[in-house]
Amino acid sequence: MITAILMLFLAFAQPAFEVASIKPAPPPADGRMRMSLGGDPGRINYTNVNLKVVLPKAFEVKSYQISGPSWLDTERFNIMATFPANTPKDQVALMLQSLLVERFKLKFHREKKDLPVYALVVGKNGPKLPKAEEGGPGGDKPMMLMRPGRMEAKKMSMSNFVDMLSNLVDRPVVDVTGLQGFYDVTLDISMEEMAGMRGGMMRGMGPPPGEAGPAPEGAPAPSIFSSIQQLGLKLEPRKAPLDFIVIDSGDKIPTEN
Repeated sequence: MITAILMLFLAFAQPAFEVASIKPAPPPADGRMRMSLGGDPGRINYTNVNLKVVLPKAFEVKSYQISGPSWLDTERFNIMATFPANTPKDQVALMLQSLLVERFKLKFHREKKDLPVYALVVGKNGPKLPKAEEGGPGGDKPMMLMRPGRMEAKKMSMSNFVDMLSNLVDRPVVDVTGLQGFYDVTLDISMEEMAGMRGGMMRGMGPPPGEAGPAPEGAPAPSIFSSIQQLGLKLEPRKAPLDFIVIDSGDKIPTEN
């Protein structure tokens, strides 16, 4: 009885969007597939998206940490929702998670797996990262400029930084630096790495974990590894437990809005 009451309380306590709509996306008129993950402050406006793209936002994980039925990749939807513009990002994620679970009747469970990662650590001589200036254009939002052989990022937190690095290397990157605040980062990277990063950003959530070990002793280090060391940091190959969300079942067609 107590458990049932607690579950009922949690269901009502769960934050929710003010207004939300999920509809199957119509077939493209010209045969071209266009996907958008747009939205203004206080608004989500996703068009022609599959759940394999949206679920990582709801659960705050990478796309390779989501598994489930094949229709998660194939069925496409238009999702619109509104919420107060000052709502914290983690609460918006919870609201999106609750919406998807409710409308698609999703049943899921969580698993942990030990997988190869790179740990971003501080080098023996300490970090050499310039602190970002407070305020200015864009507020506290990170900004990135890519030019041939060089990437310049402004106002990057370590969380933003490791997400970016995960698109450049063959496995996820986890932050163990303990560094707080925002930094301006400049990296010299090869054109191949830059192309890989663009591809990872288009996929949305970085590459799946690789199984390859570190480069052999004496082998030339990839330029990204050398660039990281210039910042007083280092990428160390390790294994770490990562959370996985397994979608056990759900409906392809969402319930009515």
